[in-house]
Amino acid sequence: MELMPMKLGLSRAKSTDKFDYTLMGIIIVMMFTSLTAIYSAFGMLGTDAGMSYLMKQIMWYVFGYIVIGAMMYLGNDSLYSFAKIGYWILLALLALLLVDKVFYHFTLRDIPFFHTANGATSWYIFPGVGTFQPSEFIKIVLIIIVANIIDEHNKQKITESYEQDFNMIIEIAKWALPPMILILLQPDTGVVLIIVIAIGAMVMCSGIKREWIMIIFGCIAFVLALFFYMYFFHFDLLNKLIGGEGGYKLGRITSWLNPESDINGKGHQLYLSQMVIGSAGLMGHGMGQAYVTLPEAQTDLIFAVIGQTWGFIGTVFVVGLCLFLDLHICHIASLSKNMIEKYMITGFLGLLLYQQFQNIGMLIGLLPITGITLPLLSYGGSSMLSYMIVFGIIMNTSRKAKKLSDYVYE
Repeated sequence: MELMPMKLGLSRAKSTDKFDYTLMGIIIVMMFTSLTAIYSAFGMLGTDAGMSYLMKQIMWYVFGYIVIGAMMYLGNDSLYSFAKIGYWILLALLALLLVDKVFYHFTLRDIPFFHTANGATSWYIFPGVGTFQPSEFIKIVLIIIVANIIDEHNKQKITESYEQDFNMIIEIAKWALPPMILILLQPDTGVVLIIVIAIGAMVMCSGIKREWIMIIFGCIAFVLALFFYMYFFHFDLLNKLIGGEGGYKLGRITSWLNPESDINGKGHQLYLSQMVIGSAGLMGHGMGQAYVTLPEAQTDLIFAVIGQTWGFIGTVFVVGLCLFLDLHICHIASLSKNMIEKYMITGFLGLLLYQQFQNIGMLIGLLPITGITLPLLSYGGSSMLSYMIVFGIIMNTSRKAKKLSDYVYE
């Protein structure tokens, strides 16, 4: 029995037999599903607007495949250095968005190349191309940085202690809190929640003592219990504490608990999405049908468009596709021997699972309505490209894991 050499040449490392065709196949199926859903929404969007969204989505997918190729060419080894540079650039861009928000507050107009929509200043706008949302990319950068912090912590610690775990959490907070505060001020609570859940998943899988996990879940349970107690018994006080003009933020909770109480206002999206999904039956109403006009049909409500078009079969197909993607990524993580990549994939899974569950759950009434899109299916350039960076990293991890399968005894 002889152990094969542990070091493979560059050509062998990049050979096509190590390419993850399954992951790429899932992404391609999602692309066609997204394009078909946007095309089916033409009746709601209008032909001109719908065609514009469709062509831009094709463009973002093409750019996305280029991003995956670039990530696979560069590899994962230098990610941390690039992530730190990207962090400071994106942090500066988030700070400039705050400047525009203040300017907009006093003048009711944006600085050129900045964009405010629905009260949130979250985008840079480039005429003829689209918008750029820094928060979509900084959540990926943070996952890479946090993965390295956890790995360094585990390599350096000599004994298990609460103090060492606490120091790791403080180090993570130093990097995570500044962008989270700037995003919260936009305001974009949804992205902040995504970041918290992704980092939380990584921390819980980092090997910290069990008691910290119990404390984290205990704090979450306490905050939720306190929130709903104040919501039902001290609503006015809670509204003052949370803020939001006209009770907008708490209005989402009210419309979630009772969507028919304000079907022309805050409960409009939930009421319409439940109506079109519930009325579509087994096979749906067919392509191009628009019995009602869904707001943001190409983005937040793309799952409702799929439900209206293909009914129960279409929605089950999408849920199954998302589940297949998640399980395949879990399989890649289980094969990987690189701890940093394991931590990164844990964070990426946190992003995916939360966005999938939140977007689908809010449209069928399980969760409150938020502005969170369905990854790879909803229209959007920043979200698309940020996830293509993720899939490029996962492709590299998969390829490396397949290389390890060559290290066998002969």
